Amino acid sequence: MADLLADLPNRIGALATKWAAGDPARPALIDASGMWTYGELPRVVDATKAWLMAQGIRPGDRLMIVAENCRATVALFLAAASLDAWPMIVNARLSDREIDQIRDLSGARRLLYTVAASARARAQAARHAAETATVDPIGSIALGPLNETAIPEPVEASGANQVGTVIYTSGTTGTPKGVMLTHRNLLFVAKVSGMLRRLGRQDHVYGVLPASHVLGLSVVVLGALYHGATLHLTPRFDPAATLAAIESDRLTFIIGAPSLFAMLAEYAKSKGIGQVPKGALRVIAAAGAPLDPATKAAAEALLGLPLNNGYGVTECAPSISQTRLDRPRGDCSVGPIWPGIEVKLTRPDGAPVAPGEIGELRVRGPGLMKGYYRAPEETAAAIDADGWFNTRDLARFEDDHLFIAGRAKELIVRFGFNVYPPEVETVLNAHPAVTQSAVIGRSTAGTEDIIAFVQPAPDATISDVELADHAAKQLAPYKRPTEIFVLRSLPTGANGKILKAALGPLAEELLARKHAA
Repeated sequence: MADLLADLPNRIGALATKWAAGDPARPALIDASGMWTYGELPRVVDATKAWLMAQGIRPGDRLMIVAENCRATVALFLAAASLDAWPMIVNARLSDREIDQIRDLSGARRLLYTVAASARARAQAARHAAETATVDPIGSIALGPLNETAIPEPVEASGANQVGTVIYTSGTTGTPKGVMLTHRNLLFVAKVSGMLRRLGRQDHVYGVLPASHVLGLSVVVLGALYHGATLHLTPRFDPAATLAAIESDRLTFIIGAPSLFAMLAEYAKSKGIGQVPKGALRVIAAAGAPLDPATKAAAEALLGLPLNNGYGVTECAPSISQTRLDRPRGDCSVGPIWPGIEVKLTRPDGAPVAPGEIGELRVRGPGLMKGYYRAPEETAAAIDADGWFNTRDLARFEDDHLFIAGRAKELIVRFGFNVYPPEVETVLNAHPAVTQSAVIGRSTAGTEDIIAFVQPAPDATISDVELADHAAKQLAPYKRPTEIFVLRSLPTGANGKILKAALGPLAEELLARKHAA
């Protein structure tokens, strides 16, 4: 543990200068508008920091950056972190309600919008009557009005305690919680994620995961800068552009949600592409949502590499485990636990489970959040007196490899039997006409129904009856879906994760229509 933390910078802002002297000509950040080298990055961050100070941003202020991936987003984040403000990258593709809710909950001093790179950011800037300014050297930035009532938070002497960002969890089921991640939380993940993947100055990293999502921020953006790699930023996923970038940008590293790899494989299939030349590509990795065997197999066949897998939660910045490059897996394990992190599996009452049994996963380590912003009671409920955070995920171990069984709150009890949604989803996803699926439970008459939502592959046609027959051949009767709904697309967040919280109300609506028919 001490070795992992010993050489961490005290603050995130140090990443702007880390490689400036030793490798100044190396490209650091590339987007559609141009490039900054590692030698140029310190000047960019210093100039942006000076501009922020001139706009009234103080140490301890929450600064909300409404953005999509681009160089300006990274420069604003690094500059605000250097100022000891709390930079919060918020995806411009969130709804108006979600953006306003985060603004109000955080007490943001000011909102900035990366209008040059994002149409959605422009729309939000116009809605908030923000004024656009040209900021040298980052370009056009829209500036919202100053919140005179904002009170700055205290500045900590150590980056281990100073908040580096606040990431708000999804608000689909109620008020979102602001996860306070310190400079050390983020830098620990940036260091170890790259260390385990052997990331270095020779690498070209594909920055398609939103920097507003913790995985995109700590592993992709900060991980690339920490290890001196070149980061190719793109505001949104496009399968054709991704396949082209593998060759044109000599990409070596791609990490994304499983849905990214599923859509990439479906696009290739629709174009008659069997396998793409991998070129310099050496690592492909899935994270952020459960990986199913069908997606893993399709991605590996297309890209000619093992699809690595990992697991984490926002509150742990986010990484907890990942598969190792020298030990590729044929299954969907999320790999061994990271060095420096402790885990245990327990029953709901905190008692340990027997070896091989499924239990709730509890975690502690250097990535664990400082707490939920302005929510001390919720923080105390999540982290016990000994520093253990309950992920509320159900997991088991095989040797040293972790397997995620599902969310504790998503466990379905059908006629007294436990049904884990990922098991049912894996069966449905294995059908050649299916791109992805999601399974939820619905309380009814003393038990729970199993409701499945299925997204078919492009141009594929499949019925609920065919899917039910497919499931019946591979699942015990109590695990088979009670209802199957085929939708052209499933609701997903900006990070590609299926929004299961939105499926409950949708199930009620679809069932009501079905019964009324």
